[in-house]
Amino acid sequence: MYDPLAIVLAAIATLTVVLFSALKGTGWEPNPDISEEVMERRATAVPETEFPEPGNRAIGGGGGGGAIPAGGGDGEGGELAEGAEEAAGPGDIPEDEIEHFEIEFLKQGETIEVANNETILEAGEENGWDLPYACRQGQCVSCAGHITDGPSEDFVEHDNQQMLEEAELDDGYTLTCVAYPRDSFSIETGEAP
Repeated sequence: MYDPLAIVLAAIATLTVVLFSALKGTGWEPNPDISEEVMERRATAVPETEFPEPGNRAIGGGGGGGAIPAGGGDGEGGELAEGAEEAAGPGDIPEDEIEHFEIEFLKQGETIEVANNETILEAGEENGWDLPYACRQGQCVSCAGHITDGPSEDFVEHDNQQMLEEAELDDGYTLTCVAYPRDSFSIETGEAP
């Protein structure tokens, strides 16, 4: 038979050993937090660019470390060839030639004046709206919108958009990050073909 007193004494002895070993601890201490140091070291190693932070609402948006260094792939530091002129885009309109157009943002329920040297996306953001975008360079469709009044090229000038086909432009689609108004129109933001 079993001796109940021996079982109780063995249980008390076991619990005492476990208690003392738990109080003593293992001697393990966590490593110090070096995350700030690592981030500072990385920040000094990454060159500054003029590419805007994505602030994304799109998966995979924004830019990574591109394959072509700033200034082109020839290592010339971005200098223009002698006698070459810098290309002027729709955003480079002189102050005395700026015109304003009435743009109705259907989803936001408001009409605002937009200058012809300002993109549709910039104008909406200046008005406090959270419009979708990712690259801000016409290389994705995150910022796409639909101009309901007809072909988009009748109402906006696209500055180097690379994603929409001619048929989609004819259907009224535009990329708001590179679309400069040339007439008044209505647009549904967040609408991709």
